[in-house]
Amino acid sequence: MRNPYDVLGVSRSADEAEIKKAFRKLAKAYHPDRNKNDAKAQDRFAEVNQAYEILGDAKKREQFDRGAIDAEGKPRYAGFEGFGGGAGRGGGFDFESMARGRGGAGGAGAGGFGEDIFSHLFGEAFRSAGGPGRAAPQKGEDVAAELTVTLDQVANEAKLRLNLPSGREVDAVVPKGVVDGQVIRLRGLGYPGAHGAEPGDALLTVRFAADPRFQVEGADLRTTAEVPLEDAVLGGPIRIQTLTGAVEMKIPPMTSSGRVFRLRGKGLPKKDGTRGDLLASIAVTLPADADEALTEFARKRRAAATAG
Repeated sequence: MRNPYDVLGVSRSADEAEIKKAFRKLAKAYHPDRNKNDAKAQDRFAEVNQAYEILGDAKKREQFDRGAIDAEGKPRYAGFEGFGGGAGRGGGFDFESMARGRGGAGGAGAGGFGEDIFSHLFGEAFRSAGGPGRAAPQKGEDVAAELTVTLDQVANEAKLRLNLPSGREVDAVVPKGVVDGQVIRLRGLGYPGAHGAEPGDALLTVRFAADPRFQVEGADLRTTAEVPLEDAVLGGPIRIQTLTGAVEMKIPPMTSSGRVFRLRGKGLPKKDGTRGDLLASIAVTLPADADEALTEFARKRRAAATAG
């Protein structure tokens, strides 16, 4: 196993953010999902993960830097010199004293002799590497990402291709009832776990893209329907834009600006399979060019109102 700093391409002085950035870039480049028929890339991916397991853990990185563990996270054997020397023992390791210290001469301590000695020598490194009572494999790190979707994609429960920071590419369907800002957990799509442990999860924050046609209010939508003056005065059918296309709606005579009409089931999907409504606010529009007949009519209406 190569030096983990060389594997990730970072210096020994690199901070946590630099190490994580380098890991994510390499993990994405060599991920098996993107290199299905490339055995070398898959080996490189495993090497990158092993390097990050050391450098991404502050305790393991410190142990590696001072030589307590190697690039695979295994304890380095330094010999027995210097342990429990005592007079007349020439500085060697005192196995007998160790046994007595654990359980008395010839007593119960001899039964757990091997475990006690190596736990004493290597501490947590021994237990983590496979000794009795070792810690459970560490689950992979979660990843966080944002997914921006259009209202049309939400309305149609679209299938989208996602590129996750972990290097995974997955297909996902926009779920019913999703709301802007909701966080969705995709289990098992985070970074790989150490030593066969389960991978982390992907935490996906859904963001609705701004839409000039509609404003979102939960599962309901609001829109503005521009209506020519003559239609507002006389009433009749008008066309309203919805997420599923234009529909025809009748308005009564003398409809004023600001009046709101509800089109049921023309909003966003809900979790129960139903849909919200579309609230259409009327905006009466005047002709773009001057209209003498309309102008004269307005003068007469003003004069009558003043006289009255």
